[in-house]
Amino acid sequence: MAEIDLQEVHDFLIGIAKKAGEMITSARPSTALSGSKMNSADLVTETDRAVEKMVSTSLKERYPDFAFMGEESHTPDMPLTSAPTFIVDPIDGTTNFVHAHPYVSISLGLALARRPTIGVVFNPFTNTLYSAIRGRGAFLSDATHDRARLPLRDPPEPFRNGLAECLVAVEWGSERSGNDFEVKAATFRTLCAAREEGGAMVHSLRSLGSAALNLCGVAAGGLDVYWEGGCWAWDVCAGWVVVEEAGGIVVDANEGGWSPRVDGRRYLAVRKGEGQRGVVEEVWKCVQGRLEVGG
Repeated sequence: MAEIDLQEVHDFLIGIAKKAGEMITSARPSTALSGSKMNSADLVTETDRAVEKMVSTSLKERYPDFAFMGEESHTPDMPLTSAPTFIVDPIDGTTNFVHAHPYVSISLGLALARRPTIGVVFNPFTNTLYSAIRGRGAFLSDATHDRARLPLRDPPEPFRNGLAECLVAVEWGSERSGNDFEVKAATFRTLCAAREEGGAMVHSLRSLGSAALNLCGVAAGGLDVYWEGGCWAWDVCAGWVVVEEAGGIVVDANEGGWSPRVDGRRYLAVRKGEGQRGVVEEVWKCVQGRLEVGG
């Protein structure tokens, strides 16, 4: 395969994201009409499927030699390989989408040798675009920023008091029973609890409903930490590049995992700032048990 023009791929993905955004904002989903993949909290809409079809068709026509991994078309017998692979979530935040809550994005990533390399995350309701190419920086364009380099505050605030001064994003996910649900619930409590009760006493938790936008929030610096177990490669691939190119770090949600896989399904992201690795270790100490998802 000839050398890949990463800038050309990046620019093409932005064009696709804008086209997908028009499809998403023109749709009129209903909670009553949404299909369910696993349970009442795991939603899929016709718009998810239509957007993924448009994206996969467009990418296959332009890059016929690249593999494709999409949320709506993926099956367990389609593992991520070392081949150049587009990793796509047509609507990240489907629950928000069907409730007309505008924290929704399309997440378009490219992995090379299983490493997130290009990321484009676009929220069409707010016209907010995050993008990054490995080694070339991360950028934000919205109503008040014209391709501003991330993080927005640079140098960023140091973590003077560690996790105690952090705004932390978490997600409940669609799996609402079993070990991992109990680990999540107990960990959320520990993150919030007062220090005299063994907690971290973080500033607050946010459960916003889009992994991709949560990662981009960490990259920009509006969120300090994002801890997650149970989402998928298509939820995080694009945002992962944005975080790392903004000086953040992505590690495993379970303690000790400094080198996570993009398809490992457990993630912890911490924004750029002095004391970053110490915050990672503090979060790990708050995890009540071990997440089993991801093996």
